[in-house]
Amino acid sequence: MTSDSRDQSKKLTLQETEAKTYKERIWKYYLRKNIVPLFFIVLCVFGGYYSGLSLPFLINEIITRMARNSFLVISLIIPILAGMGLNFGIVLGAMAGQFGYIATANFQMAGFSGFAVTTLISIPLSILFGWLTGKLFNQAKGKEMITGIILGFFANGIYQLICLYFMGNFIPIRVPTMLLSTGVGLRNTLDIKSMHYALDNLWKIRIKIPGMIFPIVIPVFTLLAVVVLCVAIHFLIKTKLGQEFRAVGQNRHIAEVAGIKVDKIRVIAIIFSTVLAGIGQVIFLQNLGNINTYGSHVQVGTFAVAAILIGGASVSRATIGQALLGTLLFHTLFIVSPLAGKNLIGDAMIGEYFRVFVTYGVIGLALALHAWQARQKRR
Repeated sequence: MTSDSRDQSKKLTLQETEAKTYKERIWKYYLRKNIVPLFFIVLCVFGGYYSGLSLPFLINEIITRMARNSFLVISLIIPILAGMGLNFGIVLGAMAGQFGYIATANFQMAGFSGFAVTTLISIPLSILFGWLTGKLFNQAKGKEMITGIILGFFANGIYQLICLYFMGNFIPIRVPTMLLSTGVGLRNTLDIKSMHYALDNLWKIRIKIPGMIFPIVIPVFTLLAVVVLCVAIHFLIKTKLGQEFRAVGQNRHIAEVAGIKVDKIRVIAIIFSTVLAGIGQVIFLQNLGNINTYGSHVQVGTFAVAAILIGGASVSRATIGQALLGTLLFHTLFIVSPLAGKNLIGDAMIGEYFRVFVTYGVIGLALALHAWQARQKRR
């Protein structure tokens, strides 16, 4: 073998080694980037197997939960894009949706018209709440997430004051069954059966599977509403406003130098998020058919944030795909974990405890990683 052929052979070997090393780096990068959703996919498959649930039942439950929860999770994307982190303030949007239902139930509205009026009532309330939240967040730049959590507690206190004291005293309630026995304050549970499945029942497709008792039911219009929202956000991000959201999220100072009104853009981002959360809560409650007056809104922010993080999103980056994947994985885990815990250990509460651990643990981990990344950047 000549020296030229030996050199050429060495070069080929070196190139092959570099290509292999590059592929390994790519695999490690994608594994590190998607470790959270991959872990939860494995967990859901494992839990689904040991839960013993039939496939049609599991698919039905997943479709139902995807339809009623996706709107709320997707509402978190725009504030993340605008650099404001995870908007725990969507609780205020959920309150707006519930105020809408209280109003329509008070006027005894029913069906899709009642649902539509509820949505229309929730929008201006959500805009007001979103504007106030955005103004507050502008005074707490860099601390929006903890501010959103505390704001949720504060707003919940005002909400309870209105529902417990103002309703029946200063705000006339026409339906006596909505009030407590004293005639003042709303009951713990409000019946909205007249608007139950108002959106879901507009068009349902039933798919019968041979050998299975119950068919798979697909609420077409509810899922279509989610698809329309996804498409709208996709095109919004490509508009001038969407690019301003992105610019503000990447660097507020540079965006301000470029002539973007940073504070105004941040307020608009929160208004968008709050309005979508309000509509999302309206969709969520029409699927349930009743309102836990003092509790339905409390965990909205926590569950939505946990879902989007499980999908692979972070405090500074989120996509529509991550929101949908997170909703799928989070609620699949909710369905299978109690029965899997019971079949494996003999106690269904183990699965319940695990769900709570996952919900808060994934949020804590995301915030810890965000703090670590911020510290690394400063170095």
